Amino acid sequence: MPAHIMGVSMTEFGRHPSTSVKQLVEEVVTGVLKDAGLTLDAIRATFFSCTMQGALEGQHAVAGQIALRPLGLQEWPVFNVENACASGDTALMLADAHVRAGLADVVLVVGVERMTANKPGALEWFNGAWDVTAVDATMAGLTALGTGVATPTDVREPAPEQKSLFMDVYGALAKSHMREYGLTARQLAAVAAKDHQHSVHNPKAQYQRAFSIEEVLAAPTISWPITLPMCAPMTDGAAAVLICSDEVLGSMDARRAVPIRAIELGSGSDRDPLDLNGHLTVKTAARAYARAGIGPEDIDVAEVHDATSFGEVLQTENLGLVPRGEGGVAAERGDTAIGGRIPVNLSGGLVSKGHPIAATGLAKTYELVRQLRGEAGPMQVEGARWSISQGGGGFYGIEDASTCVTILGGR
Repeated sequence: MPAHIMGVSMTEFGRHPSTSVKQLVEEVVTGVLKDAGLTLDAIRATFFSCTMQGALEGQHAVAGQIALRPLGLQEWPVFNVENACASGDTALMLADAHVRAGLADVVLVVGVERMTANKPGALEWFNGAWDVTAVDATMAGLTALGTGVATPTDVREPAPEQKSLFMDVYGALAKSHMREYGLTARQLAAVAAKDHQHSVHNPKAQYQRAFSIEEVLAAPTISWPITLPMCAPMTDGAAAVLICSDEVLGSMDARRAVPIRAIELGSGSDRDPLDLNGHLTVKTAARAYARAGIGPEDIDVAEVHDATSFGEVLQTENLGLVPRGEGGVAAERGDTAIGGRIPVNLSGGLVSKGHPIAATGLAKTYELVRQLRGEAGPMQVEGARWSISQGGGGFYGIEDASTCVTILGGR
């Protein structure tokens, strides 16, 4: 039984310290029902994700039930989903499977995060998104990946106690790519500048300021070659998706429905760190392409996980959208910009749109549904028919602990 996206919604992403999780959820649920043309009583199951509320507010369990009941969503099942930064994508996959299995005809998916509260729990959460029993060994192995690429002597990095472990991870992976494939700091800056330019046209993005390549390079270094505009910020926000079965679609206006063609979730593996063709995103994407019956050459528009701009370089290569080693080159020559051969992160990406962990994957879905409906305004890709999104979650060993690849479209 196929599943279709009938509604999408997201809040403005940014710093909303006076807005509660319940208020964010109310906004996106109201919005997604309006977009789908349905009422609350149509929903027969909800998949809900909010990863940081336990650390920041003490709501360690049943977060979905707590957030949704005040809206009147009662009786029907609520599934709480956690998979780090891939939580929203994973919730959508489970909802899709629920509909395809015939367990419900209308399913709601919600991701929400309130990250900017002035509490130490936010950083503690990040420090728990990998194997906490092997931090030293993991960092030693990752640092070794950057061997042979020295940080320039004139670069000033933050003091050790001020550094982010995950940004150091991305810095080490970027250095490895520099050594193996010739990636340059300027190419990384071109990726960031491109995405910040895209965000100027996204009224829901946390940042809507254009940066030049030179401005990105001159910004404070976080973990060389990563500078501040190449990093996703802390963000508050929510996103929601409503999916339905063929049977329900038949009784509605189907012109704005977007088919879910494939959602595949993969986990990392023990592999040679330099064997990027064995990367979990490569393998997961291969399964998604096979299920959808298409290849990377068919994709018209993409949204990928760029917690740093190096993430976009790596994932566009892993998805087969550009040849291995050419993610930076493609961005520098404009291939991945609006109007280019394969536009990527037209939303501005995580680096400028923002990254409210559990809402991030569903926000990518929001952007791609608008593209496939022809509703993306100045960022519309003409004739967009197929889209792909990728979301990575946590870290284990040498790569993401999990990744989710979603293919929409083809109607």
